[in-house]
Amino acid sequence: MTLFSNIPEHDVLGFGMGTEFEPQRVSEWLELKKADVSRLADVSPKSVRYDHDIPRAVYDRLEEIAITCNLVAEAFEGDVNKTALWFKAKNPMLGDVSPRDMVRLGRFDRLRKFIISAMQERTARPLRQHSPA
Repeated sequence: MTLFSNIPEHDVLGFGMGTEFEPQRVSEWLELKKADVSRLADVSPKSVRYDHDIPRAVYDRLEEIAITCNLVAEAFEGDVNKTALWFKAKNPMLGDVSPRDMVRLGRFDRLRKFIISAMQERTARPLRQHSPA
């Protein structure tokens, strides 16, 4: 893993990147309610909105989550269905909690660390050399 490898190469999940980012798509893809987004961004549920007056904290947090979700999608070689399933399935490495629920319950930072650690392990593993018989 290199210094700049925490940004996905592609927007596989269609959230938009940079000025094209659409925070509501992240919320919809993870099936987050206003209360969930409120908890994630540490803002009042009444202030959660997705128009041009979106609170900066909501925008920034959902952008972080979008980047992380796209990193997972890249690990699944762009397979959106496998990525969605991974986020919904209970994971024994996360205490039998699904990654989606980790986000929903406000434990995104722990999930992100888990994902980055798993990616580092994956890239650090030496490729098996097949020797001729």
